[in-house]
Amino acid sequence: MVPSHLLHIGPAPRPSHAGSAPRRGDVGAAQAQARRAMEGAAALPLPPAARAPPGGGGDTGAVSAGDGRAEGGEGLFVALGAGLAALSHPLLYVKLLVQVGHEPLPPTVGRNVLGRKVLYLPGFFTYARHIVEVDGKKGLFRGLTPRLISSTLSTITRGSVKKAFPLEDMEHVSNKDDVKTSLRKVVKEVRDVERCQCCVSFLLVISMRCMVQFVGREVKYSGVFSAIGRIFKEEGILGFFVGLVPHILGDVIFLWCCNLLAHFINTYAVDDNVSWRDTANFLCFQIAVSMLTYPFLLVGDLMAVNNCGLRAGLPPYAPAFTSWIHCWRYLRAQGQLFRGSSLLFRRAPAQVACFPID
Repeated sequence: MVPSHLLHIGPAPRPSHAGSAPRRGDVGAAQAQARRAMEGAAALPLPPAARAPPGGGGDTGAVSAGDGRAEGGEGLFVALGAGLAALSHPLLYVKLLVQVGHEPLPPTVGRNVLGRKVLYLPGFFTYARHIVEVDGKKGLFRGLTPRLISSTLSTITRGSVKKAFPLEDMEHVSNKDDVKTSLRKVVKEVRDVERCQCCVSFLLVISMRCMVQFVGREVKYSGVFSAIGRIFKEEGILGFFVGLVPHILGDVIFLWCCNLLAHFINTYAVDDNVSWRDTANFLCFQIAVSMLTYPFLLVGDLMAVNNCGLRAGLPPYAPAFTSWIHCWRYLRAQGQLFRGSSLLFRRAPAQVACFPID
């Protein structure tokens, strides 16, 4: 509050008692001090109760602002995921064609690190250039639409799952946490992966079948909705989940190995003051584990396009597999369990005896 005697800005009253009258300079100083006090009081921030409108609307506004920021962050993640999916699509396109065994270009003679002559199959850039020569630059993005929808749906599903099932006290697993806490966190991550895989499985199947039409120049799967109707008509509801089991198994093994190794590293090898969990997860072990689990990815991709009426899923590219285990045994006998794992330096495989088809 401003003192009442400072708010009087009129002429100074004549004192009732004996004494000299105040000077004009003192009156001007008092007026200036009063104005500064009033301006300072106006500039002070109001308390929350005073700022809130009648009816308690202040908390509602804060919650609405928080929800808006959360929705904006989720939209940013969706856009980033879609952008990464679009940029990496040509790489996955070439990789899938290599996985199904489509080799339109002859191998070339090269030398290994020891200087010996070996046969090399075309790498990613040569293969991509061949696709551009056949279909144009747009051909590198064949099957992109269902993959973009899959990326968007997967991001939204992960966000919804995290909101519905928060990690709470399991969010941070330090080196003092016991094995049971780490196992609970891994189990929850596995459940999240399974939910996302089940939600987007049919879109991944459609995307892969659109891409492998390059082999036989088919146009059987031309749109998302028409592909959904065709798969349901020809294969039933199970046709949307072809290859899902090996994909989930590969992801589960990957998560278990990475998280358990990170826990043991944090428990026995790292000080509590240093956060090495992300480093241990992403830099130390993920590359090796991804290579070990690659056969599951390969089998899942081959099962998604096998015996679906496309040339890439029929002999001579592959027999009609009865199950993903049958596909695994076939690839193992051929020595092709890691086919497509490398797209830069691809040595021509040795000819081996064919696996007997039951």
